[in-house]
Amino acid sequence: MALQQQFDEAVAASKTLASKPDNDVLLQLYSLYKQATEGDINIEPPANPFDFVGKAKFDAWTSLKGKSKDEAMQAYVDLVHKLKG
Repeated sequence: MALQQQFDEAVAASKTLASKPDNDVLLQLYSLYKQATEGDINIEPPANPFDFVGKAKFDAWTSLKGKSKDEAMQAYVDLVHKLKG
């Protein structure tokens, strides 16, 4: 099966997990998804110092800078499979 197809299926599966993952795992899913679909981060950091969620998302995506889209897709697929058990 092609990686893109596996990724698309993992994205759909991530929305139907038996239980909601904790915040750290949600940030991993978010950042891997963004890296896989958009590549290296291309936005400015949040201007509001009290936007803790926006800052966490920004930092998580920034941490993947340089990872190829294929690597991010595979990591996302692997993480969703792990979460599904």
